[in-house]
Amino acid sequence: MVDTCFLSQGLTTLAGLLLLPFGSLAASQIEDQAEQFFRSGHTNNWAVLVCTSRFWFNYRHVANTLSVYRSVKRLGIPDSHIVLMLADDMACNPRNPKPATVYSHKNMELNVYGDDVEVDYRSYEVTVENFLRVLTGRIPSSTPRSKRLLSDDRSNILIYMTGHGGNGFLKFQDSEEITNIELADAFEQMWQKRRYNELLFIIDTCQGASMYERFYSPNIMALASSQVGEDSLSHQPDPAVGVHLMDRYTFYVLEFLEEINPASQTNMNDLFQVCPKSLCVSTPGHRTDLFQRDPKNVLITDFFGSVRKVEITTETLSLQPDSGVIESRIITILGNHQLEDICFCKSYKSLFLSQVSLDYSRSSVSIQILDSARLFLKKKKY
Repeated sequence: MVDTCFLSQGLTTLAGLLLLPFGSLAASQIEDQAEQFFRSGHTNNWAVLVCTSRFWFNYRHVANTLSVYRSVKRLGIPDSHIVLMLADDMACNPRNPKPATVYSHKNMELNVYGDDVEVDYRSYEVTVENFLRVLTGRIPSSTPRSKRLLSDDRSNILIYMTGHGGNGFLKFQDSEEITNIELADAFEQMWQKRRYNELLFIIDTCQGASMYERFYSPNIMALASSQVGEDSLSHQPDPAVGVHLMDRYTFYVLEFLEEINPASQTNMNDLFQVCPKSLCVSTPGHRTDLFQRDPKNVLITDFFGSVRKVEITTETLSLQPDSGVIESRIITILGNHQLEDICFCKSYKSLFLSQVSLDYSRSSVSIQILDSARLFLKKKKY
């Protein structure tokens, strides 16, 4: 019996497929409700975490980056949505008294290198060119997915950078540097290419505020560990390792993030206050004039987490579209094509189409519906 090949789920699928191209009032209302539900307008999160320093005495910069990496993974961003760039491998450095570890606290309770760190760009792969290519998407076709920032206009992106810098630049590998103008232009390319919805830029370096002075693209919020003319200072010296383990600003940011969970309602204004000058010695800065939303309405998890927003209801939603309306819309879409090519289910008085991808072009819709329906009939041997 044909009736047995169809499930009530088909009704829901069909309703969505047929109503979408017609821009009905109901669809508009649903879209408005969804926009309110997703307050930030984003549907996915990405993180680009960059340590630009080499050599053992810059141990703290690797620890900074790995600590942020650990925090965003704990809050829900998977490795597939994190691009991790480490200019040196401190875990395997011959000077490391505890091989295969990187610690961010002097009591050495937490190994931020962990067992499941996925480094996407390492050593001499961490260059200004590769960083800019990751941001703008202008990378060779042979580049694997793990090294790509596959974001879109619904993506909230966290970009964290740490290393040695100065007024208007950040050094890479002690051999080249990226300027604040180059960074600003890269963000503008991202905006023009619809590669982000909102972007949070955090930098821990000397004179860090100079790196966001030239930003001019919409929906960017920026934080820095120090103002122009100030140094960003290190923290937690360790006699066993022989170097400082972290920088002050990142240390207090991470201390703050440890109190955050995926359901937290803590906002960005709270993050602005985590490292006053009495703790950081330098003066942290932030810039919000390009950002459309009020920071007090921006949750920390909008950037550091990947929370899937769902709404639970105790009521059952039943979609029972009128079969006459459905058939008339099918005829409108298919034109003069034979309706015998489509399998109707008499008991449900509806139509089930499998694996249909709609295009707003009517000709595309016709071809795709027919092809999918014929494929479905062939598989079911009707």
